[in-house]
Amino acid sequence: MTIRFDGQVALVTGAGAGLGRAYALDLAARGAKVVVNDLGGDPHGQGENRAAAQKVVDEIKAAGGEGVPNFDSVSSYDGGFNMVKTAIDTYGRLDVVICNAGILRDVAFHNMSEEDWDKVFAVHLKGSFTVLRAAWPVFRQQSYGRVMLTTSSSGIWGQFGQANYGAAKTGMLGLMNVLKQEGVKYNTMVNTVAPVAGTRLTASVMPQEMVDKLKPEFVSPAVVYMVSNECSTSGYVIEAGAGNFSRASMVKGPGAQPGMAANLDAEWVQANWDRICSLEGAVPMWRAGQTLAAFQAANAKQA
Repeated sequence: MTIRFDGQVALVTGAGAGLGRAYALDLAARGAKVVVNDLGGDPHGQGENRAAAQKVVDEIKAAGGEGVPNFDSVSSYDGGFNMVKTAIDTYGRLDVVICNAGILRDVAFHNMSEEDWDKVFAVHLKGSFTVLRAAWPVFRQQSYGRVMLTTSSSGIWGQFGQANYGAAKTGMLGLMNVLKQEGVKYNTMVNTVAPVAGTRLTASVMPQEMVDKLKPEFVSPAVVYMVSNECSTSGYVIEAGAGNFSRASMVKGPGAQPGMAANLDAEWVQANWDRICSLEGAVPMWRAGQTLAAFQAANAKQA
């Protein structure tokens, strides 16, 4: 079935180049009206330039699509509100939010400054909050929404020199895991992509040959599908890049369950450490105290 977004409005943050641009162009080609947000700063979060967002809007219009630029910073609460306001004022609704904006300030932890930490968190984690906080009442009112957060292999598995970036990207998983629960009643699906692509950000940590090969367009198919009406999955993390797609998941092992009546001490934990840490038979969770399989089974009965 062809995936279309006719009559829908999408907001893509950080869409002036790289991954965000690829998402915006793909969505517009499929009928979405797109709010192209980009402050136009450099990869470290400095400066601003309105040309980036406007250029992508011009590309969308040249191809016969509809788009409007927005130049606010995601790190500002008012900026997030203004992005959503741009969508509502221009097109009358908002169906899709892709939180893609990001910066890098890579440095070994012992050399990391407070500013390095705060700037990265302001764009990635707070930047997702500001936009979604403004969009959430819209999704609730219309009983429809699709959200794509952006994590990273640094946030899932870790990467040397990226304590700030990795911690912020892991925060996306916590945000997703709560919003997927709060959104389910309102047909609002929240998923997360972990992209691998050659962009302005990764150009500083990848050889140029890899940057040239890992085109953002290889990531876009997964993102576009997950923000479509055709996707009813919520709470998934999909790694995408170089033509490869896979799911990453936090799982819970069976562990050891002696109960509160047992006389336990650190020595007991030591003796049972292998059993406690075993992931044999591990299962993905939907929320604290409920497996994903149990949630899906209960949800299917209500459908």
